[in-house]
Amino acid sequence: MSGERNIYLIGARASGKTTLGRKLAARLRRPFVDTDARVRLRTGKSVAELVDAGGWEAFRDAESVALAEVAMFSGQVVSCGGGIVLREENRHRLSGGIVLYLKASPEALAERLLRNPLEAQRPSLTGGGVAEEIARVLAERGAVYLSCAHAVLPAEAPLDDLLDLALAEVARIGGDKAAVAGRGRIS
Repeated sequence: MSGERNIYLIGARASGKTTLGRKLAARLRRPFVDTDARVRLRTGKSVAELVDAGGWEAFRDAESVALAEVAMFSGQVVSCGGGIVLREENRHRLSGGIVLYLKASPEALAERLLRNPLEAQRPSLTGGGVAEEIARVLAERGAVYLSCAHAVLPAEAPLDDLLDLALAEVARIGGDKAAVAGRGRIS
């Protein structure tokens, strides 16, 4: 896969980055990497444990190191933590790849978080309820997500449709022959 740019999936927590990322990686026959999982692997701590021990900055530091390590290799599909775009160094690293922003409404994200008890265990960024936090986070990060993205994908679309849209954008942006070939559905 050397020479092929990484495909970075960005967006808020629960936007479907990991789910789409795994499907996209399988279709393109590329390695899949999740930066949150990489942080857990490197530190031996969950996001909640890192935040409890050192605050959000400690987590953001570990997240930046994880992205730097991932960015040393090419040809991967990378699911990025929702706040990875907050640091300039991370935005610079993302710019070397193809960046797809999974955009979802605050209502859809809140519904997904409330349905998934594991996602709900992550520490609050704002100290508020789920719906309030999501609305605030999207208001703060929305423009940053857009400034990083080569394409915006509707995260609320059915997964197969979202996969087709992602493949089309990767082919359009990166001229990836595997993405063009991968657009046909596998039965």
